[in-house]
Amino acid sequence: MSDLTGKTALVTGSVQGIGLAIAEALAGAGARIAVHGIAGDAQIEEACERLKEAGAPQAEFFPGDLRNPERIDELMVAVAAWGGADILVNNAGIQHTAALAEMPRRAWNDILAINLSAAFHTMQAAMPEMARRGYGRVVNIASVHGLVASVQKAPYVAAKHGLIGLSRVAALEYAAKGERAKGGVTVNCICPGWTNTAIIEPQIAARMAAFDGDRDAAIADMLKEKQPSLRGSDPSEIGALALWLCSPVAHNVTGTAIPVDGGWTAQ
Repeated sequence: MSDLTGKTALVTGSVQGIGLAIAEALAGAGARIAVHGIAGDAQIEEACERLKEAGAPQAEFFPGDLRNPERIDELMVAVAAWGGADILVNNAGIQHTAALAEMPRRAWNDILAINLSAAFHTMQAAMPEMARRGYGRVVNIASVHGLVASVQKAPYVAAKHGLIGLSRVAALEYAAKGERAKGGVTVNCICPGWTNTAIIEPQIAARMAAFDGDRDAAIADMLKEKQPSLRGSDPSEIGALALWLCSPVAHNVTGTAIPVDGGWTAQ
């Protein structure tokens, strides 16, 4: 069910965190991995070697500034020349917290560009070929903030809501492409709640001041406020879900936004 031998996956933002965990899960199923992200040479080499050790027959790095559509075009052309993305995971994302009245314009523009517009550009480039082949998977990493809002996160919430809407449109347009035997073409969002990644570190640091620098207390306070399970998710758990969505058995799971949030959005 999880055999991805012969498939190529492009995972944006895959040098760390959720992106790397998803890439590892896909590598473990035999997929070639097109690695992408912002990192130095040592971190890139480490990520590629880690993916090969996980089972990827190949793992190569492809650069591309997701704020710039021309750089995205170059990224997608390079991946197409490498074999093309059978699986596209739009994971790269940035965050900046500030009140609406104080949000820097540049933060708004960059967050919308990376968290939303980049997914449009990569999907537009990759999905026609997926349809031609009869198999394709787009997994967009949204957030609970694609389903509900929080204060001081206007651009992030706007981008993640937009990403879910974009994904549903693409899911409808490609729903009849391919066939059950090949797996068809699907588009889905995963919506993590609090997950143990670098993107939440500034929010943890901001709360630590209220708990005399106690990191564990700050994390517990974050979880108590939003996530009823009182447990954060490990990135590998997001990877496991992404892998299942990429399997042929998930051919009729499309247009969804699946929360992994300990009950946050059930409230």
